[in-house]
Amino acid sequence: MARFHLLPVTAIDRLTDDSVALTFAVPPALREEYRHTPGQHLALRRTADGTEIRRTYSICSPAPAPDEEGPRTLRVGVRLVEGGAFSPYALKEIAVGDELEVMTPAGRFTLEPAPGLYAAVVGGSGITPVLSIVATLLAREPGARFCLIRSDRTSASTMFLEEVADLKDRFPDRFQLVTVLSREEQQAGLPSGRLDQERLSGLLPTMLPVERIAGWFLCGPFGLVQSAERALRGLGVQRSLIHEEIFHVDDTVTAPSMPSPAHSTVTARLDGRGGTWPVHDGESLLETVLRNRPDAPYACKGGVCGTCRAFLVSGQVRMDRNFALEPEETDAGFVLACQSHPLTETVKLDFDR
Repeated sequence: MARFHLLPVTAIDRLTDDSVALTFAVPPALREEYRHTPGQHLALRRTADGTEIRRTYSICSPAPAPDEEGPRTLRVGVRLVEGGAFSPYALKEIAVGDELEVMTPAGRFTLEPAPGLYAAVVGGSGITPVLSIVATLLAREPGARFCLIRSDRTSASTMFLEEVADLKDRFPDRFQLVTVLSREEQQAGLPSGRLDQERLSGLLPTMLPVERIAGWFLCGPFGLVQSAERALRGLGVQRSLIHEEIFHVDDTVTAPSMPSPAHSTVTARLDGRGGTWPVHDGESLLETVLRNRPDAPYACKGGVCGTCRAFLVSGQVRMDRNFALEPEETDAGFVLACQSHPLTETVKLDFDR
């Protein structure tokens, strides 16, 4: 089970006017707990005005090899969200030496290093997990190559410019970088403009042998990820080769409403212990479980991070939305507890699967 620990902030690096990278030190006793796969994220927790706030941020630092000790440091990228509950605090108040509550790594937007040609389409802060994926892959697997297609508004708003340039210098023959700016013309490279489905459908086959890509990684705003997936599917790419992580989902994107029974209960197994509780009107199953088990795993509550994934043992549920689970996971019976509402009088979940 994921757990929170206090980790000290050892560095704060300004990336752009509205983003920073936070570096945490990991003490020796916790390094195995914070061992991560490239592409995973951390949930940060704070309490403000009596309310607990959690937000997830992807790890941008390379992952340790299996035969190495766990990470000595962890680095995440944080972009300011106006009116946000956590990012203004991260950019304006956190100082070196502060201790933050940091959850152990989670997430399945990952790549275990293996030979092959890989590619990513990212937008804005979607570069963060892919930076860890690329850096880890190229350093540990000599038989791997990577093409990164990134979209940003302007060069001044582009996160991790130096880190990506360093990868290009270190792996000039194995790392291909394509940059598209939507609001600024470049002296060289592709014309400015958004990477929509039509543009990607024409662009990708000119740059890459699409049929030979071992894995596609799409990360960023919902619109970009959706456009990239549709373009790839139109080019004949199998869905199993496409991996997605969504940032900045519009709250209006939800599933059609379906009626719930008048009275229902949820039975949940969590960290080896189970319980059964009534579901209050309008509650998600996660909210029901949290009322009785505050240690239930969650981070975003928005159907994006996948931290609250649980196996549906029995019963039926309606998920309002899902931007975290792959089709094979939902086909296997997994649901997002934060988005699930009962459609039957009894529902049984297993968070330990």
